[in-house]
Parts: sequence; C-alpha cells; structure tokens
Amino acid sequence: MRWVPLDEPDLMATLRNWRARWPHMGVLALLPEAEAAQVPLLQACCRELGLPLVGAIFPALVTATGFVTQGAWLLCQPVATPAFLLPEIQGEPEAAAQRIAQATQALLARQPPGDAKPTLHLYFDGLLGRIASILDELYLQLADSVDYAGVNAGSETFQPMPCLFDGERVIGNGVLGLLPASGAKVVLRHGYPAPEHAMTATATVGNRIVSIDWQPAFDAYKALIASDHGIALTRDNFYQYAVHYPFGIVRASGEVLVRIPVALDDDGALYCVGEVPENAMLVLLRAPEAQASGCVLALTKALGDAHGDISPHNLLTFYCAGRRMHLGDAALGELAELARRHPARELGGALTLGEIGSTENWGYPAFHNAAVVCTVWPGSAP
Repeated sequence: MRWVPLDEPDLMATLRNWRARWPHMGVLALLPEAEAAQVPLLQACCRELGLPLVGAIFPALVTATGFVTQGAWLLCQPVATPAFLLPEIQGEPEAAAQRIAQATQALLARQPPGDAKPTLHLYFDGLLGRIASILDELYLQLADSVDYAGVNAGSETFQPMPCLFDGERVIGNGVLGLLPASGAKVVLRHGYPAPEHAMTATATVGNRIVSIDWQPAFDAYKALIASDHGIALTRDNFYQYAVHYPFGIVRASGEVLVRIPVALDDDGALYCVGEVPENAMLVLLRAPEAQASGCVLALTKALGDAHGDISPHNLLTFYCAGRRMHLGDAALGELAELARRHPARELGGALTLGEIGSTENWGYPAFHNAAVVCTVWPGSAP
C-alpha cells in the first residue's frame, strides 16, 4: 500500500517494482476527485504492465495525519483479487441486487473449497438513490455466504461524476465488487448514542423524508431542534446545523443507523444520505464530539479482537465526509489517535459518502452515515 503522485515515472516505478516481486498481482486504486482526470494515465500504466486494475474516486484521501486531495493510494494485491464492475444498476433494488448476487456467485464459484468465509467489499456510486434497499435484497439472495462491507464513492458536491473504474472503463451509477480471499474482518463504528424520545417517519420516498409524526418533515425537525437544543432552525441556516443534528433509525436489535440531512426542498421535505424506510422509528441525534463518541476506542477493541497485532500490515481506513464536516479539525485527532493505537505499516484510505457494514455479529449489511470503517489490507506490500 503506497501513496504515489499521479505522474508516469512514479506510477511505473512503483508498479514495476511490485510486479517483479508478485507476477500475478493486481491493483486497487483510491483517487481524490481532484485527480479524476488522471484515471486514464493509471489505466494506461497498468495495461502496459499487464496488471489488473480496479478503483474508485472519492472526495479526498485519508492518511494518518489528515486528508489530502492529490496523488493516489495504490493497494497491491499479490494475487489479483477477484472483482466485478457493474454499470447502471439504478432502478428497482431487486433487479440491482440480482445482478450483484450473480456476479458475486460467479466469484465464489472460483474459490478453493474450504477457504474461510470471504467478505464482499462493495464500492457504490454515492448518487445511487436506494442503496439500503439493494443491500436488503442482496442479503435475501446471498444470506450469510459472505460477510458484507463497503463505502460510497463520488463527489462531496453530490454532483454526478463517473467514480468507479477498471483497466478499461470509468463508470457511474454502478458498483464495484471485490472478494478478497484472506478473510480479513472489516469493522465499522460511529459512536452516536440514541436518545429516548422517538418519532415516526410517516411518509418517505427513498432518501426523502416527507413527513414526521404526520407533520411536514422540516417543521417537525426544526421544532425538535428548538425544544431539545434551543436552536432556531431556518431555511437559511439549515446547512449550518443539519450535519450536527442527524437522524437515527433505531432497529429492532437496538442498532442505530445514522442519516445526515443534506438538502431541503420547497415542500419541506428533507433529503438524507441513505434511505429512510416509511414508518421507521427515528430519533434526533446530537453528533458527539470526538473524545465523547468513543469511536476510536470501539474500533481499537474490534480491530484487536479481529486481528491482534496489525503492525506488520496496512490499515485501510474509510472516514465519512459528514463526520469530518461535524468534527472539523477534531477529525484529524481521530485519525491520529487511530494511528497511535494501531501502529501499522501504513494507514490510508478515503473520505466517503456513506458506509456499509454491521456493528452486530450476525453480519446483516446495513447502510450507515458518519462512520469509520477499518480493515487490515490483505497481502500488504511496502
């Protein structure tokens, strides 16, 4: 795993060195959106060397010391990880899930018998509107034949852009799937506590909340913020406060899925990152400060339980863009604390627009906001 500037000499030097050591290698590349125009160069370098390539474009990259918008993280796979890239999966979730399940089953069929249960890594275009429903349908088809993890790629402006690629294509409205054979566990935490007062999303359409407790969603939202926190929310200051006061969907297991409001329409409906099911039980969350959340401590325990000492390896880390917006400079402190508690060969990854995983042992795939996702990258290369 290595951060490299996106120029031909540096790319070719890194890739040639890796290929000399691992002739059957593949590459996973993470790019910031400011470097999107350099994807064809990366593709050309990999083609010249005969290396399989997959990757995604994110708002920014993550390092142990902060967030950067230049260069790329290149992750070496000593044996190329089985992968698929599916364009244009918007539409009915059942049909999208069927395409993903079929592609996954084709990869599973190539696995040697007796291998540990793999984790399906999914990189979605963050502008797909019904990712949570796709995950629900996907579980109906794949069940626990795999564990599930993933993130959303794309632009922090929420404007459409092709953000997923392989050695030949750059696509949008799609999904990239990888099935690493190592069995490395993926851990996800957000540290948002759930308050006792609950309400109901009485009308929703995908990620659009139309009404809460039979009131226009914005009217109910601003009344709650006023009564609970003494803030006079208006249309003009909505974007100033919404990231700090997200919704939580309370599941039957007690797990809380964070939904950050990102837009408000003329009818008073709220748009969130991620779907909100109709009649879902909602709570108004107060995004915690970094130290109060306990997120890094929870990640530390989960990583230790799953992997023990990770110092010989790389720590692939994804950090929610909404979490960074809320915490500001304290987000840098979380990354520094994670690097201190888990000294790895490299800590790197990307800023994301939604995260996929589960905080429960039974592994049902859930769509999250405001989370941090970590895993040991298999077959790490220096």
